[in-house]
Amino acid sequence: MSRRCFFSLLGCFALMSSPLHAETPSPGKLTKASAEVPNDTKGKSTLNYWTYLPKSAKPATGWPLLVFLHGAGERGDNLELLKKHGPPRLAGQKPELESFFMIAPQCPAGRWWDTVAVKDLIDQTLKNQPIDPDRVYITGISMGGFATWSLLKDHPKLMAAAMPICGGGDPASVENFKKVPIWTFHGDKDEAVPFQRTVDLVEALKKVNGDITFTPYPGVTHDCWTRTYDNPEVYSWLLKHKRN
Repeated sequence: MSRRCFFSLLGCFALMSSPLHAETPSPGKLTKASAEVPNDTKGKSTLNYWTYLPKSAKPATGWPLLVFLHGAGERGDNLELLKKHGPPRLAGQKPELESFFMIAPQCPAGRWWDTVAVKDLIDQTLKNQPIDPDRVYITGISMGGFATWSLLKDHPKLMAAAMPICGGGDPASVENFKKVPIWTFHGDKDEAVPFQRTVDLVEALKKVNGDITFTPYPGVTHDCWTRTYDNPEVYSWLLKHKRN
C-alpha cells in the first residue's frame, strides 16, 4: 500500500469515528449537528440532533424555534430514524414549517429523554442561532410527549406554547405551567400510552384555569401524530403565541 493511500484510509476512519459537529445550517434542508450538554447524572454527554433553517427570509426579531422530541422507537445513534415522523419527516416539504427554525435531538438507545440535556441544547441554540427567545415552541410524540410535559413542569418560563402528543405527566404539577398555552392530542384507543394520561392532565389544568386545548381522536390508536402534524392549523396556533 502506498503512503498516500495509507493516510487516505486513516482520514476515512477518522471521519467514520469522529462525533458529529455543528455545521452551518443550509436553508431548506436538515443539517446534522451535535452538542456537548450536561446530563441528569451531573456529568457531560453528547447530544446529536438535526437543525432545519427555513428557505424564507429571517424575521427581524429572529426565527421562532420549534423543538421536536421523538418517541421511543427512534432512539439510538442514527439520525435518519428521526425522519420517520413529525416535523423532521415534513421538513422542506410542508410550507408551514418554513416559519420555524427547528431542532430535533436524538435520545440515546435504551434511555429516557434527559430533559436537563434538552434544556441545555435549547439554551445553546438560543445563544448561537438567530432565534427569537420569546417564541420557543416544544412538541413531542409518545416518549417525547412525556418529555414535553416534563419540560413544562420544570421550565414553564422557557416556552411560548407547547404541543404534547399522546404523552403523559403528573397532574399535581399543572399549577407550575397553567399560564403556558398548550394544545394536546391523544387517540382514545391508544394501545401504548393510555388515553387517560392526557385526560387527567387536561382535567387538572381546567381546575386551575389553565390555558389548555384538547383534541381527542375517537377510534385512533397510538399514531395520532401523523394527522396532527399534517394539519396546517397547529403551526398557525403556535405562531399566535409569544412568551409573556
